[in-house]
Parts: sequence; structure tokens; C-alpha cells
Amino acid sequence: MVSDFFYPNFGGVENHIYLLSQCLLKLGHKVVVMTHAYANRSGVRYMTNGLKVYYVPWKPFLMQNTLPTFYGTLPIIRTILIREKISLVHGHQAFSTLCHEALMHARTMGYKVIFTDHSLYGFSDIGSIHMNKVLQFTLADVTQAICVSHTSKENTVLRSGLPPEKVFVIPNAVDTTMFKPAPERLSMDPIVIVVISRLVYRKGADLLVEVIPEVCHLYPNVRFIIGGDGPKRVRLEEMREKHSLQDRVDMLGAVPHAKVRSVLNSGHIFLNSSLTEAFCIAILEAASCGLLTVSTRVGGVPEVLPDDMIVLAKPDPSDMVHAIKKAIRILPHIDPQEMHRRMKEMYSWHDVAKRTEIVYDRALRCSNQTLLERLPRYLTCGAWAGKLFCLVMIIDFILWRLLQLWQPDSEVEPVPDFKRTELKRG
Repeated sequence: MVSDFFYPNFGGVENHIYLLSQCLLKLGHKVVVMTHAYANRSGVRYMTNGLKVYYVPWKPFLMQNTLPTFYGTLPIIRTILIREKISLVHGHQAFSTLCHEALMHARTMGYKVIFTDHSLYGFSDIGSIHMNKVLQFTLADVTQAICVSHTSKENTVLRSGLPPEKVFVIPNAVDTTMFKPAPERLSMDPIVIVVISRLVYRKGADLLVEVIPEVCHLYPNVRFIIGGDGPKRVRLEEMREKHSLQDRVDMLGAVPHAKVRSVLNSGHIFLNSSLTEAFCIAILEAASCGLLTVSTRVGGVPEVLPDDMIVLAKPDPSDMVHAIKKAIRILPHIDPQEMHRRMKEMYSWHDVAKRTEIVYDRALRCSNQTLLERLPRYLTCGAWAGKLFCLVMIIDFILWRLLQLWQPDSEVEPVPDFKRTELKRG
């Protein structure tokens, strides 16, 4: 597993990698995670069930991403793959520099590679155009790809030009043993609406600025709890001051993942105002805690929950207010314990791991190809870009061969495999 996004950072991608890895370990597979260093967390660490994590000595450059080096990571990635006797490399998140470089080097060395896309991107803005071209380069030679929703699959296929038959849809899941409803049902006075999100433009923080005052005006018994931090927090605090809602809107700041359940259990309705979302694990966590969800109808969100567990709205303030009014009307008919039971039946990380295992098996059965057989795929990426991508791969191949001459694979000492019981004794 390779990504710039992993613990101690918290988010959907981080949780996905960790929980999927834990389930794969229980299925008998060896899993190694590679990410960049976090503050003083560098080197090799072991997590629950013997999950081994390489915090390579690269510091984040922008938004938890390492600085793109193209070839700078080749020596350390090669060493890790050989030492750990890796058979398949699984990269996560299109925005991760380390993911793209690891997949490129792994293909050069003849490994099978899988890519999981966790986000949706547009086609017109400068950032998306740049990211789509990078993704096209990475996926030109990927063995298989995974998306977390059907909407995400359509988006990835359009952005990368990847054949649809190579892309599988495996949704996220939720740990229902961790996210449980409160033992006793909360009083309906006041009605508490919970928001837990990064307070950024993409997560619809500007919509909250317009929606919250209107809802508070319509319903004197409604309170809001907002967990999360980000550049848009200032706007929300200004809104609270302007409308004198200090006693009805609680701003918690960043909420540690271990405390998310307690925050959710203090509310009745979960509000998601995202402007773009491939799946949204936060909705699963809220539903598992028995909260009725109100969300914008964007991306893969309509695929997440049945209609009786979520109220969808356009990403428009008036439509969102209307959706909250509808949710408040049907709230007395919601049974949190029954909702939790249904979530246990619908979503399971063990099921995600079993489905991912099928994709791994399919990838390992694919035939090996030489560099000359793989280069034509890069030429399809564009008149100029295709030739540039071919040059990048040729240089990568030459550097890999030089590394093999300098330190042959046989001279790289493999690490011993420790069983979980041995780790516990140690």
C-alpha cells in the first residue's frame, strides 16, 4: 500500500488504507504500507496485528504531499520492494505524489500495480487539467484500477482513458463496532444537527454560512455542532457573530477520530454540504450511529445510502434548507438502533477486503510485458505528452538497470517475516 496520506494524519483515504490492510492481514496476506515521514515519525513502525509501515524520510511539500522528484524515490522504493518480497503494489489517491512515483517505479521493475481513486475531478480548471494528465500517465500502464463508486469509475475512465473493463467498483465501508448509536435515544428538544468536515470550499463550507442562519430562524429549537477546521472556519465564526448564534452553533475545531462517535451521538441529523464527493465515509459513520443524513446530491453520494436513510438536495442554500425541513418532519420515525443494524448488513470492511482480493488475483494472472511492449500505451497520451512520458519511462528503466549493476537484487538482504504472536512477545 502506497500513499502520501496515512496515520497519524486522519481522513477517508487514511482510514481506508488502514482498515483494508487490517482485513487483508486477517485473510492471511502480508501487507506493508509506505508513506512519507510525519514530523518525528520516520523509519519503520508496527501497528495493530503486525501491520508494518515505512515512513520514508521525505517531508511533505504541499497539502501533505511530497515534492515530485520523478526518480529520487527509485532507490528506496526498489529496496523496500525487494526486502519485503512484494508481489503487488497498490497505490491510493490521485493527488498523492508518492503513489504516482511508486507505481511508475514498480511497473519499471516488473511488478503488478493496482490504483484506487478516492476523489472526483473536473475537466475545465487548470488544476484538474494538470491532474488528469498525470493520472493518464500513471494509469496508462496500470494493471487494474479500483474506484469507490460508479460515479467515480465514470469520472476516472473519462479522465484517464483507461478501458472500463480494467476498472472495478468497490465501495468504502464503516467499522460498525466503533460507530454505534447512544444506548438511550436523545430528547427531540433541542434537535441537534451535526457537521463534521474539513472547512474548505470543496466541502461546501460556504453553503453552511447561508443555510445555518435560515434554519435557526425557522426552528428556534434547533442547534448546530460543527466539528472540523480549515480556511473557511473564519467565515462560519463571522456568520455566528453576525446573527448572534453563539448559543446555538458550537464550533469544536478539529475533532480527533477517536472522538467522532461521541460527537455524532450528541446529534439527530448529520449534514453534509460537499460540492464534490466520490463516496463520503462520514455519511456511513453518521448512519451507523443512527443519525438521519441530509446531503448534497453530488458525485457518488446518492449511491451510499437507501432513500429512507438520507435526504438529498441540490448544492443550493434554499434547497438544502428545504431538505433539512423534510428531515426534521420524518425524524420522529427514525429508529437509530434499526439503522445501525441495517448498516452492519450493508457495509463491512471484510467484504471490501474479499472483493479487493479478487482484483489482486486477477492482476497477478496478467502476463508480464517488456518495456518495448509497454511504451506504445504512453504514446496514446498525446502528441507531445506521449513522447515525453515514453522518455520518462526509458530514463527510469536505465536508472533501474544502473541500480541493479551497483547493487544486484541478490545483495539486498530480505527481512524476516514475523508472525503476530512473535511481535506480541517481542
